[in-house]
Amino acid sequence: MSWLILVGFGLFSGSLAGLLGIGGGVVLVPMIVILGHVPAKAVATSSLVIFLTSLSGSIQNWYMGNLSWRRVLLLGLPSLFTAQIGAFLVSQISDRYLLLAFGILLIFNIFLGTLRKRLIKTEINSKQPSINPLWARIFTGSAAGLLAGLFGVGGGVIMVPMQMLLLAENIKTAIRTSLGVIVLTSLSASIGHAYQGNVLWIEGFGLGLGGLLGAQISTRFLPKLPDKIVGWCFNILMMVIAVYTFWKAFSI
Repeated sequence: MSWLILVGFGLFSGSLAGLLGIGGGVVLVPMIVILGHVPAKAVATSSLVIFLTSLSGSIQNWYMGNLSWRRVLLLGLPSLFTAQIGAFLVSQISDRYLLLAFGILLIFNIFLGTLRKRLIKTEINSKQPSINPLWARIFTGSAAGLLAGLFGVGGGVIMVPMQMLLLAENIKTAIRTSLGVIVLTSLSASIGHAYQGNVLWIEGFGLGLGGLLGAQISTRFLPKLPDKIVGWCFNILMMVIAVYTFWKAFSI
């Protein structure tokens, strides 16, 4: 029964990974906490699961001809270094403050989700980037890596809107690129967490098994969904999980 629960949770998070380009960590961390583990181990294990699910989804996107590895590498290389910084900081923060910071991140992403919808409405994605694309990619990738290591979220929660805002990418290209970068950020974060002994390997591979299936399903459905539906799913998910995270933090 425990393995069925793990696979079921992983299936849900993997579906979100391919559909929203967020790696699934925003639901994985609370899920692992629900299973009775401390936030630091939840963050570490989430990084391992995210690596498996994002790799599965990115391979499917590449097979369908919907992934640019050049975009992925330009964003992903800076994230490899900052993910290690985030993984180190996890052990320096108490469980309560780690959960509070995670909840604030989710609230911030509701704002980013609103910004993303506004960018779609104004069709900013059809314009040229207003700043140097190289610096925009370094900033976006670095921020994503730090979030990956610190919160176990892959970094897609900030990469998707930032690509749209700073690089003038459309939402579906941003999601696919984000998922590819998450392969790199989550791998780097997983190595850092494993070195500190925080990864729950059995739970991680159980969740990852379901995540592999979920990512394969959702990446096939993404091209068929309207951008508005994808955006609404993203924002509603952030709000629900933020409420739970704050409740859990204050109950410790």
